[in-house]
Amino acid sequence: MSKKGNTMSRIGKQPITLPEEVKIEIKNNQSIIKGPKGSITRDLRPEIEVKIQDQQILVSIDPNQKKAKAFQGLFRTLIANDIKGVTEGWEKTLEMAGVGYRAKMDEENVILEVGFSQPVVMKTEEGIDFKVEGKTKITVSGIRKDQVGEVAARIRAIRPPEPYKGKGIHYLGEVIRRKEGKKAGVAGA
Repeated sequence: MSKKGNTMSRIGKQPITLPEEVKIEIKNNQSIIKGPKGSITRDLRPEIEVKIQDQQILVSIDPNQKKAKAFQGLFRTLIANDIKGVTEGWEKTLEMAGVGYRAKMDEENVILEVGFSQPVVMKTEEGIDFKVEGKTKITVSGIRKDQVGEVAARIRAIRPPEPYKGKGIHYLGEVIRRKEGKKAGVAGA
């Protein structure tokens, strides 16, 4: 049975509770969210309307526009992620596995030794912090979830885990599907 009359997203219609330490301002189709860890500015689509009522944020849409329904849940989630970012922050942890694989900090940059002839230098970006624990764990942190994920993915792409021995850089807790190597053939019959 089709629900053509339903014009609201399930996620999009849920209100976002605004913590006391966070301030949000909506102007010129932008949301400006300020908190203890920093500030995030995000462009909003013209179909989206953000209202602040009683320490809650409501994301609503113009029901007459067809594409508006698709963006309601997206922008509600983006605003919720921005609020978490300015209060708690986001982080991703990567692990390195392999003989001689190690990481170290040089000022703000991370230097990776992952089996190439030269070490790989990951330069820091604005809004991103690196931390190396031991010699094989790298933590990428920041206030923007998308930026943290992108930088972590670029580090992982330097030496992705290979399926035979599991060597490479992978996310903490990521399960690497292992393949069986070739077996020696049985001698003549």
